[in-house]
Amino acid sequence: MGVLRKRIWFLIISLSMIIPGVIFLIISGGLRTGIDFTGGSSMQLQFSEDVTQEDLRTILEQEGYINAVVQGMGENVYFLRTVTVDEENKARLLKSLEQTLSPSGVQLLSFDTVSPLVADEIVRAAIWAVVAAAIGIFLYLWWAFRNVPSPIRYGCAAIVALIHDVVIVIGVFAILGYLWEIEVNSMFLIAVLTIIGYSVNDTIVVFDRLRENIILYPNRQFDNNVSFSIFETLGRSLNTSFTLLFTLLALILFGGQTIREFLWVLLIGVIVGTYSSIGVATQVLVVWEKGLIKKMFRRESVRSPA
Repeated sequence: MGVLRKRIWFLIISLSMIIPGVIFLIISGGLRTGIDFTGGSSMQLQFSEDVTQEDLRTILEQEGYINAVVQGMGENVYFLRTVTVDEENKARLLKSLEQTLSPSGVQLLSFDTVSPLVADEIVRAAIWAVVAAAIGIFLYLWWAFRNVPSPIRYGCAAIVALIHDVVIVIGVFAILGYLWEIEVNSMFLIAVLTIIGYSVNDTIVVFDRLRENIILYPNRQFDNNVSFSIFETLGRSLNTSFTLLFTLLALILFGGQTIREFLWVLLIGVIVGTYSSIGVATQVLVVWEKGLIKKMFRRESVRSPA
């Protein structure tokens, strides 16, 4: 069938999305993490007068905050991340900024402090959450598809698609962090876990139809059953994805600044998750069923003695 014959194109598309992100992860040494993962204090300030990012950095350095992160959030609105700041030093910093940059006033929109111990705990919890989600998904799919041959393959294929989606999202934010200093925080983690659920849900829709077709048409070739299942569920998957995309776009345009990163992660994840259910998960099943991986390794083993 036509979809499965495009396997090499799906591979090229996936690699073209993964490789740039991996390159930027290596170049930047990882994601640009916020205080949720590193500890420290963050604040969002709105100045009554025009303030440049360079002037703000200069004042922060004079106050002793050498490695402070300064990011513009809008007209005279800035996000600052520094080492841990107590109430006394926070009041002193705000007074200094008001006297030197904006005598008309400085408004503190938000202020958060996370200790390094709490940050370490969040990192450990994040890792365990992702591992637990992957294991739970694998076991559920293994059990749900127990009535078809080789049910373990469905769990493995879904995990491969899940990893594919998460790697692409992390790569995109590695690029954004390197080029535009976009940080990731606990909201990023929540969004990634949400993407995992959405990606698997979209994959299960295709797999469930495939299970029905295998039971109804046991004599039909496996790759034909896969192709029919893709076409039978394509409309539903696209309609669901487009509806969610329109909602996310509306929230990005008219929603609050605090959840914008969460929404961008979801937006990327929905697009990639819809693609991976067709271009990754089903392709893994077909490749595994046809034994193409074994054939490739056999070829290599035959060539190596020569």
